[in-house]
Amino acid sequence: MRNELMAVAVGALVAFTGVARAQGAPAPVAAQKKPEAGKATATQGKTEATWWGHAAFVLRTPGGAVIAIDPWLTNPKAPQDIPQPEALDAILVTHGHFDHVGETKALAQKTGAKVYGSFELVSLLGLPEAQGVGANPGGTFKVKDATIHLVEAVHSSSYQSDPKQPAQYAGAPMGYVIEIEKGPTLYHAGDTGAFESMALIATQFKPTVAMLPIGGHFTMGPAEAAQAARLLKVQSVVPMHYGTFPLLQGTPEELRGAVKKLRGSSKVVELVPGKSTAL
Repeated sequence: MRNELMAVAVGALVAFTGVARAQGAPAPVAAQKKPEAGKATATQGKTEATWWGHAAFVLRTPGGAVIAIDPWLTNPKAPQDIPQPEALDAILVTHGHFDHVGETKALAQKTGAKVYGSFELVSLLGLPEAQGVGANPGGTFKVKDATIHLVEAVHSSSYQSDPKQPAQYAGAPMGYVIEIEKGPTLYHAGDTGAFESMALIATQFKPTVAMLPIGGHFTMGPAEAAQAARLLKVQSVVPMHYGTFPLLQGTPEELRGAVKKLRGSSKVVELVPGKSTAL
């Protein structure tokens, strides 16, 4: 009798399941395995850039390199709702002005990251010998899956560790080309005007994304940045170094207009401070 009752119950369950499926109810879902540690996540495999306002960026590469560039992370445009990075592999400083050196020394002390910059500037920062990597345009360094090339810039450079003391010469200003394995090749121009040798950077490194200053006064403005984008032959331009101070009046919209006027093909990618963006 017991076996007969069980057979009836199983038959009823099978019949109910068949009706439910016929009416569009979802079939029972098998338990899914939890993702294994180390497997791909939504952002893994991408190169991400977080703009901290002004000329400051933090890059994360597919191979796990975390690189800060010109880390003035307390500038007026810096995001207030995210913490400063706790781990860094490298800090790249384009020149000695306060709005680019920023919190370099404190971040190096906190994270143990190596600091790359002009020989003179790195010497002035007073870093431990193992952390300061002084170099000049033409130098190339490897940081995990990122190959970093130092290139020229047209600007000035001085460093003032003590506001009460005169500023000191901090070597030549520089830009950085960052070649990322399985990712884009980025060019951070630092503070600069447009110059003809940007065409050589295009030929030698073939950057796909250029981070260009557009504010004007101390650097190139939108019209010159559009010329730079044409020389560099990049797919995308990320505008930076604008709006931080009243003197920096160039805007991304003006850059778009200037690129269009030159019949350029570079896309202007306007980043939001604090938001990570895949490049």
